[in-house]
Amino acid sequence: MNANRKLLLIGHGMVGQRFLEELVESAARFTITVLGEETRAAYDRVQLSAFFSGKTAADLSMVPEGFMVKHGIELRLGERAVSIDRERRCVCTSSGAELSYDALVIATGSYPFVPPVPGRERAGCYVYRTIDDLEAIRAGAREAKVGTVIGGGLLGLEAAKALRDLGLETQVVEFAPRLMAVQVDAGGGALLRSKIEALGVKVHTGANTKSIDAGETLRHKLLFADGSSLETDLVVFSAGIRPRDELARACGLAVGERGGIVIDDRCRTSDPNIHAIGECALWNGRIFGLVAPGYQMAKAVAAVLSDRDDAAFRGADMSTKLKLMGVDVASIGDAHAATPGAKAYSFNDERRQVYKKLVVDGEGKKLIGGVLVGDASDYGTWLQMMLNRLALPEFPEELLLPRTSGSGALALAGPAALPAAAQIC
Repeated sequence: MNANRKLLLIGHGMVGQRFLEELVESAARFTITVLGEETRAAYDRVQLSAFFSGKTAADLSMVPEGFMVKHGIELRLGERAVSIDRERRCVCTSSGAELSYDALVIATGSYPFVPPVPGRERAGCYVYRTIDDLEAIRAGAREAKVGTVIGGGLLGLEAAKALRDLGLETQVVEFAPRLMAVQVDAGGGALLRSKIEALGVKVHTGANTKSIDAGETLRHKLLFADGSSLETDLVVFSAGIRPRDELARACGLAVGERGGIVIDDRCRTSDPNIHAIGECALWNGRIFGLVAPGYQMAKAVAAVLSDRDDAAFRGADMSTKLKLMGVDVASIGDAHAATPGAKAYSFNDERRQVYKKLVVDGEGKKLIGGVLVGDASDYGTWLQMMLNRLALPEFPEELLLPRTSGSGALALAGPAALPAAAQIC
């Protein structure tokens, strides 16, 4: 891209790469430089566990062949931004370079949270975040028989799958009373646990790890607050993420009380020449831990830099559909019925191992949330009913019933009832 204006992107993860793709398709014209702290270009972190089932780093790459050359983008891998000088509009890097900018976009993402557990620094304890982390875990697994993940959320279960793929006896330790406590309720969590345990993974919920010591028969011993313990050869921390906002803090940008670079609807920070996108950004007091909202932010900033008046980020729906170790799990909207007046219907088929929960507004007219475990085939329809605020049938509970029930309500809620703009996915 031939232009006099200089754009500097700090961070080349999934969201950073999507921003570049949106930008080169827009009317904005910049000379673009990208700083990537890792030695690899952007890759698919959502599919990281596939690395242990045969996928290579090249398979996971998010960058089309020739993309950087075609668009005249300078990609500086293995080079970290050290400081931002807002007054001079330049960034100092780990190589000693000083890069000037007219527009700066921060897409530094997040880092894995490691609870302050004594013993966490022991050899054989890892985090699950990058391909380099996975290579270290794979090397450690060669000398291990049992692996334990501390963290039973989405990322924790992905890490557990990775350990199983490495052939380890696998355990999951979760502080909350159920797995995936953010996404599913007690009923869904109980079925999820049952299905995960049926795959041979041992699950320990309500377990508060107090320390990691030397084991008696295996390498490590995890000691819990209730006095119990378990032994393992390898420990993987996957207990959540924290925004990488240290550059913003150091240069005086506004950050949230609990972290995150404060942005407005145009993803501008407190400095109008600097934008932030993805998991490092705090919008309306929220950090979005899924990649889709980051993509929406990336699109908004590309539009802002193209001087489009309608460019804005308006928040994002955090509904998600997953397949964890072969188990379908989906969470829609207000899955925990926290909205005042919300009412919930649930269906639990222990024979077929299916759990469904439907959350409706106080009047029973609109769908506002849901949980699906074991069978997520209704996810697309339910999601569009919520997003488009479609009217529910007279008896909403019929949406929970198996299709073999002959219920006519399912036809009323099917794709034919959705508006033309609705996307079923």
